[in-house]
Amino acid sequence: MPFGTLLEAGGGARFRLWAPSSPVVALELQQRGGAARRLSMHTREHGWHEIEAEAQAGMGYRFIVQAGEQWLAVPDPASRSNPRGVHGHSEIIDPLEYRWRNPAWRGRPWPDAVLYELHLGTFTAEGTLAAASKRIGELGALGITALQLMPLAAFPGVRNWGYDGVLPFAPAHCYGRPDDLKAFVDTAHSHGLMVLLDVVYNHFGPEGNYLHAYCPEFFNFERKTPWGAAINFDGRESRTVRDFFLHNALYWIEEYRFDGLRLDAVHALHDRSSPDIVTEIARALREGPGRERHVHLVLENNANQARYLERDGGGAPKLATAQWDDDVHHALHVLLSGEADGYYADYGAQALPMLGRSLTEGFAYQGEYSAFRDKVRGEPSGHLPSAAFVGFLQNHDMVGNRAFGDRIHSFADPGLLPAAYVCLLLAPQVPMLFMGEEFAASTPFMFFCDFGPELALSVSEGRRREFKRFAAFADDAAAARIPDPNAEATFHACKLNWQERRLAPHRTRLEFIQELLSLRRRHLAPHLSSMRQGGRFEIIGDVLRAEWQLNQDARWTLIAHFGRHAAYATMPSAATIFSMGAAAAAAPQVRLEPGGVIVTCG
Repeated sequence: MPFGTLLEAGGGARFRLWAPSSPVVALELQQRGGAARRLSMHTREHGWHEIEAEAQAGMGYRFIVQAGEQWLAVPDPASRSNPRGVHGHSEIIDPLEYRWRNPAWRGRPWPDAVLYELHLGTFTAEGTLAAASKRIGELGALGITALQLMPLAAFPGVRNWGYDGVLPFAPAHCYGRPDDLKAFVDTAHSHGLMVLLDVVYNHFGPEGNYLHAYCPEFFNFERKTPWGAAINFDGRESRTVRDFFLHNALYWIEEYRFDGLRLDAVHALHDRSSPDIVTEIARALREGPGRERHVHLVLENNANQARYLERDGGGAPKLATAQWDDDVHHALHVLLSGEADGYYADYGAQALPMLGRSLTEGFAYQGEYSAFRDKVRGEPSGHLPSAAFVGFLQNHDMVGNRAFGDRIHSFADPGLLPAAYVCLLLAPQVPMLFMGEEFAASTPFMFFCDFGPELALSVSEGRRREFKRFAAFADDAAAARIPDPNAEATFHACKLNWQERRLAPHRTRLEFIQELLSLRRRHLAPHLSSMRQGGRFEIIGDVLRAEWQLNQDARWTLIAHFGRHAAYATMPSAATIFSMGAAAAAAPQVRLEPGGVIVTCG
């Protein structure tokens, strides 16, 4: 890795920093006992500064850089560890010190995936990697095959969703040491679970990012994003910026042995290059570690660009493995709750056909006009296999972006919600659960952070101002009830209560989810790797009928009724895998109660 610090085999370490706008850079190295010595770094070509010095793992260091008329003491932007926070010294880490217990692990094929998204700080009462490791076995027994961790890049303070990271190579110290993260991944592999990491390459967080001050080459100030100036992926000096994020992607896969990455909001990346940065990352993963084991790349992309998901003649992904399919969530959300404002307005009266299209063809919007976005959205996706899409009923955004972080079971129609879980878990798309969803956790998941006083006040006021657009929070008194994201109590209220799993009604939900995942594993999973395209659907009244061809002789059929009154459907002449709220009528008809579902195979 050309960035950061490298321990030399013969002793000592090499330190490198890219800072074209800083003519002079010094290294401040903390000695044992707290004493510090300062060394002038050598200026190299193309904006690099470098020095070799006597140093060893565990020592602290930082760079002294020139920013205009000021001198700043800054951490290494490629720091492997910042144990005193994002404003403190970086720490020299020996990346080879950890001894892996599962060196032969080669991952799992993507169609095996049943994803479980979790936030380490609220997943357990302790909020640490060590505590989370103890729960992995329970998730494996449930039927989960892949964990997806919300971002871990070091962020300001000790609590954050992770999307405000500023040191992309340093795992946040509040969760544990770098070797604790390796041990977590190792433990998951011991249980047969993959681990994916959410990474953020579209912006840096608002506090603790010093690159703006001394290395403006990292940014394109002519292009704006919701978080400020865009990352410079296609302007002057962009090659080194691209390499910084390219090596970050490889770093998590190679050094921590993650099984894949989820790229946050690629629609917010400003990059006119060919190949663009998403393509370059995908190729680097496939041509590097992906040659020896299964490595997966999952996208969040509101633009629904199917081009990233194309397969080769053998069905293998050319670039990205899959994409989060918001259309599945939005359609189900409208059907279950009746809410149809904001981006849900695009689904409104068409929620059921949009659910059918997204379950069978990937995207509900494949080049159609979106009224909410006021533009044409999406590309044709029906030719892609279902495994190219990740469906979900909840994720961190869909729960956390609600004013009180309320989960879907607290406001959805209880008669229809089980049918939604059947559509999610017994359809060929890769399903994802959000932590606690499997037992209908009573704890919310709200937006929380731990910024400095001035920024904290701005964030709190901004969040309440944002929700004042909704009638329920139009007056100041109502808006004031929205929890303060910076309050420690907001964070602690989000921690899962694992005791609920044993209690009614949570145990009932847990058993239901476990039953569906067991059926998926036994009856559907064996066919998924051979599926090369999606399915087809039809809507009859309030009944959705979706079909997928598994092979020449077998067809998977899902019939779900989301109406308010009983309805009739034609029963397939195939083996019934699952049935709920259905009763035989005059053959071949079957009567479906609201929320009734039938799944067959044959």
